[in-house]
Amino acid sequence: MNTSNTSFTQTENSDEPVAKGTAQARDRDLRIGVIGAGNRGLLALNAHKPDKGSRIVAAADIHQPFLDAIKEKCSPDFLTADFRTLVAREDIDAVFVCTPDYLHEEHALAVLETGKALFLEKPMAITIEGCDRILRAAATHGAKLYVGHNMRHMNFVIKMKQLIDRGLIGEVKAAWCRHFVGWGGDFYFKDWHADRRNTTSLLLQKGAHDIDILHWLCGGFSRRVTAMGGLTVYGKISDHDPSPMPGKRDWSTKNWPPLSLKGLNKVVDVEDLSMVNMELDNGVFCSYQQCHYTPDYWRNYTIIGTEGRIENFGDGDKETVIRLWDKKSGYNPNGDAQFFAPATDGSHGGADPRIVDEFLKFVREGGETSVSPIAARYSVAAACMATDSLRNAGAPRNVPPLDPEIIAYFEQKPTA
Repeated sequence: MNTSNTSFTQTENSDEPVAKGTAQARDRDLRIGVIGAGNRGLLALNAHKPDKGSRIVAAADIHQPFLDAIKEKCSPDFLTADFRTLVAREDIDAVFVCTPDYLHEEHALAVLETGKALFLEKPMAITIEGCDRILRAAATHGAKLYVGHNMRHMNFVIKMKQLIDRGLIGEVKAAWCRHFVGWGGDFYFKDWHADRRNTTSLLLQKGAHDIDILHWLCGGFSRRVTAMGGLTVYGKISDHDPSPMPGKRDWSTKNWPPLSLKGLNKVVDVEDLSMVNMELDNGVFCSYQQCHYTPDYWRNYTIIGTEGRIENFGDGDKETVIRLWDKKSGYNPNGDAQFFAPATDGSHGGADPRIVDEFLKFVREGGETSVSPIAARYSVAAACMATDSLRNAGAPRNVPPLDPEIIAYFEQKPTA
């Protein structure tokens, strides 16, 4: 069953347990806990709005500098190195889990088992089985689960979805994404990301965003994949840091060419070049290419239908133009029409504050969301099977379907 364009709704009703503290929180600030206070955990600061609906009251992190930083920014009531003590608190309504990927499953299950609402940073987990355990825990405990695929809140992605839904390119038949990860060596090969035990692959960790967007724009989920790629550049660098800090990153443009980089993670065994072909369950064909040593850093989507195609130039941090070709011609660099998607205030082109606002509304009211736990699971599943294909000479791999009972839980509609 194709469910990628379904509106996903989790509801409170008489037959299901209610997320702890949610009903009582409707007339006061939601009380927010954060597990993983550094790096991506800074996303949760968008939820700190004292006396305006929500505030951060607790944070957990094993790194004291991260706790010190969040204390300075929003003065939580409670700080701890042990996430379990935060999860156990009765006075917390919702929790952000923004820890490294390999900890998502453990931390998510701990939160969901208390019935608290959960914002889980993408990817949901680093295995298909881990994703399915998380989904089942949410269903079993009646907890609200929201997965942080913030690209669904980027203006240019929203505009592309609107153009497709308006029928400007006819019926979608094919799509591809080229992801030029210009700071790949600085971002993903200098800490835990470079170790496949922590990520499965960068095709999953980094690619889960793009696979989710390809699924969303094309209206289906991957059912069969085949991939190839390798560790083609960064495996040749011998300068390693034996004890890197999490989130060790460097924005310097002087780190060029890629083979001049120093201080890579002590283990580097993920691919820096990946290519995957996907057959979706609605018959659409997609491809995704990712390279971590290009000089530029952006992603380009091309969506082709029976009556035209669209393509983005820019990807959200600045104004992005989407060009439409819908007339026969030769080379036409500007297309037959152009549509503009401005960037807005806030990180990731304004997507981060938007996704946090939607989560907070979801905690209070339930209802439909633009992100989907089921879609999040299928983006991980496609990436996991593509990684397996890549590491086995490109052998085709089928993506295992999700349990229909779990799908039914996340598709349930509000009752009168």
